[in-house]
Amino acid sequence: MPMSKSEPSSPSPSPLRPISQFKEKAAQAGVRLDLPDFETTPAALRASMETAIQEANQRLDRIASLTPDSIGFDTTIRELDDCLYPPNLAANRIYLIKETHPESAMREQATELIKEFQEWAVGLDYREDVYQSIKAFAQTRPQLSGEDHRLYEDTLRDYRRAGLDLPASERNEIERLRKQLSQVSTDFDANITQASGHIRFSRDELEGLPSAFLDQDDLLDETNHYELQANVTWHFVTVMENAKLEETRRRMKTARYSLAADDNIDLLNEILRLRTQIANKLGYASWADYKTEPKMAKNGARALQFLRELNEGLEQKFTDELERFRQLKIEETGDPDAVLRVWDWRYYANQLKKREYDVDTEQLRAFFPYQQALQGMFQTFERLFGLTFQAMEAPYRWVEDLQLYLVSDAETDTPLGTFYLDMFPRKGKFNHFAQFGLIDGKRHADGLYQGPCVALICNFPTPSEDQPSLLSHNEVETLFHEFGHALHSLLTQANHSRFSGTSVPRDFVEVPSQMLENWIWDQAVLDTFARDYRDPSKKIPADIIQRLKEARLATIGTFYRRQLSFGLLDLELHSVSDPDAVPDVLEVANRILADVFLPSPPGTAFVASFGHLTGYDAGYYGYAWSDAIAADLATVFEESPKRFFDIAAGKRLREEIYAPGDSRDVNESILAFLGRPRSINPFLRSIGIPAGEPGA
Repeated sequence: MPMSKSEPSSPSPSPLRPISQFKEKAAQAGVRLDLPDFETTPAALRASMETAIQEANQRLDRIASLTPDSIGFDTTIRELDDCLYPPNLAANRIYLIKETHPESAMREQATELIKEFQEWAVGLDYREDVYQSIKAFAQTRPQLSGEDHRLYEDTLRDYRRAGLDLPASERNEIERLRKQLSQVSTDFDANITQASGHIRFSRDELEGLPSAFLDQDDLLDETNHYELQANVTWHFVTVMENAKLEETRRRMKTARYSLAADDNIDLLNEILRLRTQIANKLGYASWADYKTEPKMAKNGARALQFLRELNEGLEQKFTDELERFRQLKIEETGDPDAVLRVWDWRYYANQLKKREYDVDTEQLRAFFPYQQALQGMFQTFERLFGLTFQAMEAPYRWVEDLQLYLVSDAETDTPLGTFYLDMFPRKGKFNHFAQFGLIDGKRHADGLYQGPCVALICNFPTPSEDQPSLLSHNEVETLFHEFGHALHSLLTQANHSRFSGTSVPRDFVEVPSQMLENWIWDQAVLDTFARDYRDPSKKIPADIIQRLKEARLATIGTFYRRQLSFGLLDLELHSVSDPDAVPDVLEVANRILADVFLPSPPGTAFVASFGHLTGYDAGYYGYAWSDAIAADLATVFEESPKRFFDIAAGKRLREEIYAPGDSRDVNESILAFLGRPRSINPFLRSIGIPAGEPGA
């Protein structure tokens, strides 16, 4: 298949250097600097996974055969964390290959291996012989402190949550169900990644779309029709925000909400049934209760209450916004009885921004060519966090335009870790935006700290021969968000991989990344890099930034009610207490979307391609939950002398939020950063709800 075209970039002052030239410097500073050794054939994938599992099994056997006089923290709890590290690294590589490799044979083999790995990983919880050694250590009533104590407590908790204290027959049944669940979930995910929503449009049917989008050579077929892909987010959003013809918007929305529908509805019903069975057998009323227990929310009812109160608090604002959109539709169509449909809201929200706030988001793309936005972001966070980002030679590329960067501490010049950027869409690739962990930070037995490695996998507009990739302001916000996840991983100082970087409770994991979204709403930050690529002397005027903020507030009720509809359907689907009474998932999902947001197009199944239902299951509420925390953390910068360039506040954010990971309770990290108990009021103000109203 053709590779993505390379993004034009500024000339490098020198040839890219290999990472090997930095390994000695890293070692002298106590850091082990490694890159993933990516497999390049299906056979190599299998060999890597089998070897990693075999070696881990041998180490697990040694834990299981410990004699009483050799039982200790290092030989049980720490060794358990250490011996699972290599197979997890192999699985991280293979999972990335599953989601990004250009060759279908590699993706298919990777998918099968991930199933096998997950089945093995589930089985680890049920190795009675290993558990007996862990229990023998626990019976010594060890006096541990800090991160070691946390690892000990969490390890025992995980065994309890797996059912190791139950009779053998019940444990065996739970193990069987969990393995079955992992298989079905992997199939669900794979169907979403492979789903393709191709739609053909004539030029007339795409009236209103920006010329920069329509002039792309690779969109036209031999009949001069446009081949668009509903599964590619920037295709979808560009059409939904700009297409003047309602029928065009309806077709695109219908295609998007039909992705994987034929394959995934039955799988999802099976997933929900299995999850409810497992939860019940482990003594939980529902999967929501089981999944939220180790998170900040602690139980499904509290998470559900948070969403319902926020939903109620937004009711009037949401209703008012929809009516403003409907009035624009009446004006445009001449139909006094016009009804606002789910395929209309993005378009009329965009029209509102243009007409009432004089903000044309498409015109702002000229200020954000991808490479310029990327370098601007780098410079911002180099300055704020005391870092340097250096482009490196990638020894292996799974796609032509892959980039590799080294992260170093600016003050000491110590290498800290590395990250890859795979930023443009292609066939068979993961079709959203995410960070993929590859090598987790941890302290090795030799005292060296393992430098983390991650990959950002995104789908920004593809550059053409004569024009760079131009990002919308919203896409720049996404770039900053995903890089927040990367920094969370790369700046970790947790000793155990279990607590490294983003390995925090799911209802906190979005906080560091959502925090960084604030930077692209600040005039001083934007002035450092947002320039018209055709005339670099032109910056975004301050009054436009102000109008952008006003336009955002004018439509934020709609944004959050959509988010809440996803969170509520996720929690309600996972709050079922009887596996034999799991409701029709499609009926429940469509009802909640209609009640909380807007009805889905007839005959569609959004929930079939709702990928957050695996990985974020009973956890989508965490986005709004994290937003509330992130808004409070942002006040530290808003109130600092140099605001979003305040280096003292940046240092505190790095040390108190990013570095600890989950090595201490995240509530302690929040308190350490804020210097006070957290408050929801900054978040409520940011979305137009006065403090004290429902949702507070």
